[in-house]
Amino acid sequence: MTGCSWQLAIPEGEEGQMSYRQISPELQAIAQKNLNEDPKRRDEDIKHIKEWLKKQPHLKARDDDQWILTFLRGCKFSLEKTKHKLDMFYTMRSALPEIFINRDPFSPIAQKYLNSAAVVQLPERDLEGRRVTLMRVGKLAPGAFPPEEQAKVDFMNGDATLWEDDATVICGEVIVQDMQGATMAHFTAMSPWLMRRIMTCYQEAYPLRPKGFHVINSNPSLEKIFSFFEGFLKEKLKKRMFIHPNLESLYKHVPKKILPEEYGGEAGPIEKLQNMWKERIERNAAFFKEDEKYGVDESKRPGKPKTHTDLFGVEGSFRQLSVD
Repeated sequence: MTGCSWQLAIPEGEEGQMSYRQISPELQAIAQKNLNEDPKRRDEDIKHIKEWLKKQPHLKARDDDQWILTFLRGCKFSLEKTKHKLDMFYTMRSALPEIFINRDPFSPIAQKYLNSAAVVQLPERDLEGRRVTLMRVGKLAPGAFPPEEQAKVDFMNGDATLWEDDATVICGEVIVQDMQGATMAHFTAMSPWLMRRIMTCYQEAYPLRPKGFHVINSNPSLEKIFSFFEGFLKEKLKKRMFIHPNLESLYKHVPKKILPEEYGGEAGPIEKLQNMWKERIERNAAFFKEDEKYGVDESKRPGKPKTHTDLFGVEGSFRQLSVD
């Protein structure tokens, strides 16, 4: 789409100047309209957040201009929300080492997941410029991956989005979950406690804009999965979750044309599309490795250190999903 072009390279700014990617005029217009981005105030806002970071003794955070701009956009340029989001982002990195440590997209288990075609990123965006990702949980054998390892790769994708994909940061993203072949065993492998931690991390720490979650090929036996899952969602996200009885219903939200051939679209067969997601994660391997040096030292946090209970609640309070 013309409104959602983006560039990978970060331009070299002159000394004293801000250094961040230039985006298309169309995408800039969307950022100004939907995210309160003011080009005249943008540099000042970035400097404000950088100065704030310097005064946080517990935070060891990435502070380049582009990274801060990404968080400002994700928080609609609210300085206080940006500070909270950045704090939570790095707090989660230290609180969830099982997800954010040893992130290597070339490890055998990561490669197995990346090659499974369980996640397919579509090459074209929807009419609103949003990136659309197709997820096919039924392509994975139940228990084939430890849930933490699957979450690790999924969050690598989130970080790659923040690092290089301005269009998705600005326009948002849409998930299509195909339940074909899915069973209760696919979902009961993940404990409610882990689900709580993952959803808290995604909703509280990531400056991304989920604009729709669409479920297709479901069946009545899986309905309790959705009610269980909704219990971890904020009200805004609950309103953006749709369960479709057929593909014609999905087409009202996701243009038929941009879907793979297997779903009646014109994007080509999945076998030719599946490597896009894999390649975007692999090309950011150095970023994931370098990113491990960031996080928080709770012993230096002003006031009371944050505990797992503060962040996620009490583990025993989350009821295990029962299987009839």
